[in-house]
Amino acid sequence: MSPLLLVLAISVVIGLVMVVVFRYTSDQKAIGQAKDQLKAHLLAVRLFQDQLPVVIRAYGRIFRGTGRYLRLAFMPFLISLLPITFLIIQLDRYLGSTGLNTSQPFLVEVRADNADAANTLQLQLPPGLEKSAPAVHILKDHAVVWRLVAQREGSYDIGVGSSGQTVSKGVVVSKRLVRLSPVRLRGNFWERWLSSAEPALPDGTVVRSIAVNYPARNIDVAGWEWNWIALFFVVSLIAGFVFKTVLGIQV
Repeated sequence: MSPLLLVLAISVVIGLVMVVVFRYTSDQKAIGQAKDQLKAHLLAVRLFQDQLPVVIRAYGRIFRGTGRYLRLAFMPFLISLLPITFLIIQLDRYLGSTGLNTSQPFLVEVRADNADAANTLQLQLPPGLEKSAPAVHILKDHAVVWRLVAQREGSYDIGVGSSGQTVSKGVVVSKRLVRLSPVRLRGNFWERWLSSAEPALPDGTVVRSIAVNYPARNIDVAGWEWNWIALFFVVSLIAGFVFKTVLGIQV
């Protein structure tokens, strides 16, 4: 399935799931009453706009009614949002970037604990990957950057050695829709959870991170380039409003 069709299909399904979850985790009667009261107060502002005391009271009731509506809707939205956030993080492994192309140079950046450790870093490449330029040292970041090129498609493990220790990082060269991990990190649980699909680097190593600059994926829709997450939110919201109308769900 193409990335566009996959995003559209997932977005429609999530739009349906969101409104159904909202239906069964919210007080539909109370939400309906809160919305009707807000409409009545807004109508009062329009009808009695030349009577200042009435307008002021109506605005006060609109403020209180809005707070009541948000209170009623907050927990159902939160219940829907948490699993969707987890889903987006997992889908971004597949849709956020594209695999590397053969004969197209890419960068590998390795960061160490300090400048001395960075000077000892050595890159170990499997057959199929080659260096295409000398290493570049970035002193302020305690980092070393290598430019590599792949001779053929496949999944590779590159090694980074220092002081007798070697750690690895996966590299994927493919045109297919595959699971990618742009960085491997040491520690930093939340950053790893958000941006890495690989186990943490060992605590005893001087290497803090190994990153591969996979190209970002943009999805073409009628001549417009979309980030998949933006497209997902737009389509899922449209689908959600359609389903809520069809199913008669108060949101």
